[in-house]
Parts: sequence; C-alpha cells; structure tokens
Amino acid sequence: MRASLPPGLPNTPGRHYKYFDFVMAAYVVILVCADVIGPGKVSQVQLPVIGEFTFGAGVLFFPISYIFGDMLTEVYGYARARRVVWAGFAALAFASFMSWVVVSFPPAPGWPHQAAYEATFGSTPRIIAASLLAVWAGEFANSFTLARMKVATEGRWMWTRFVGSTVVGEAVDSALFYPIAFYGVWPDQLVVTVMLTNYLLKTGWEIVMYPVTRDVVLWMKRVENEDWYDRDTDFNPFVLDAD
Repeated sequence: MRASLPPGLPNTPGRHYKYFDFVMAAYVVILVCADVIGPGKVSQVQLPVIGEFTFGAGVLFFPISYIFGDMLTEVYGYARARRVVWAGFAALAFASFMSWVVVSFPPAPGWPHQAAYEATFGSTPRIIAASLLAVWAGEFANSFTLARMKVATEGRWMWTRFVGSTVVGEAVDSALFYPIAFYGVWPDQLVVTVMLTNYLLKTGWEIVMYPVTRDVVLWMKRVENEDWYDRDTDFNPFVLDAD
C-alpha cells in the first residue's frame, strides 16, 4: 500500500514537528516499563489445540516499542529514530542503575518486603547487560531494515517493511537477550523455548497490529506533512545528527 503522500515528497531537514516529542516519549516509557518489569517472569497458559504455551510476560508490551520505532523511521526518518533509540537506551540504563541502587540499600528493621522487592526489581548485572545490548542492537536493526526497504521499494508495500523490519529486529533482540541473560541459569530447554515463543509472539504482534499502525502512520504523515526517505542518510548508529 502506498503512503498517502507521494514518494517524491522532498525531505525537510531542520523542521519542528507537532507529534514527534509525544511519539518519542511514548517509545521511551514503553521500552523502560517493558524491559524493567517484564523480562524476568515466565508465564504459561493453556491454549486450545496447542496446549501448554510458555512465554515471557514482558512480550505482551515490549513489541509496542518496535511499533513506535517503525512509526518514527517511516515518518521522520532513520536519523531522528536513531536519536530516540539512544534516548530509550539512556533511560533504560538509568532505570536499571536506579533499580540496583534502591535494591542495594539496607531495609529498615520494620520493613518486611525486601525479599519481594529484590525478586521484582533485583535484576543481576548479567540480565541488565543482556537487556541493554539486545535493545540497542535490535532497535537499530529494526530501524535500519525499515529505512532501507522503504527506499528500495520507493515507498510501496508498507506492510512488507513494517513486518520485515520487526522480523529482523526482534530476531536480533531475542537471539542476544535470552542466551546472555539466562544461559546456565534456566534449563537450556526453557531458554530455547522462551526465546522462540517470545520471538513468534513479538513478530505476531506486529502482524496483528499492522492495520492500526498503518492508519496511524498515514495520519501522522498528513498532519506532519512529512514522509522521510533515507536516500542519503549516514546509518552509523553512533552519529547523533538528526538530518
């Protein structure tokens, strides 16, 4: 499906946008909440035909960060999305550091909840490192793939780049996070099971949500009068220039 704006619409560097800040804030909040609260819990539900289905609880919300990442890259371009990814990375790093500091403080003698607090927020340095690396690599892989596919298809077939970028980005994220965080801690079979089921669920989320994502993106393109094509973009993830 073509975007509502023509693919020849010129890029407009140096502009200020009405909704960019809101999308960035939503992305950062979702990323921090999903990555701090969700990854340590394994859930199991009984599904018709399939039977017992084991998955990481954070998978219900983490894919939304990829949807927002797709929106950012599709409308505003890779360079602006890159700045947002770094903002999310910094926020996640601070949240992890804050969790470690707060958990490490000795509890008051009359406060009986230290064990529960440690179980909820006491991620080990290994899990924190795995999470930061996986998020950083996965989000950049997602944004890069979408930007390159958009140029290659001249803006056509939006669904292919939204789904395709998520397939790549979530594969990178899952392949890094679960083995680094839980290999040798969880049974090997559980690591593989959760990694694969979470990957399938996260990519499935993108497919299910695509009609909504598409409509929001088309609306954003109209109100922002922007439809960025990364034809001459420097894709170095360590460059923070927005144009």
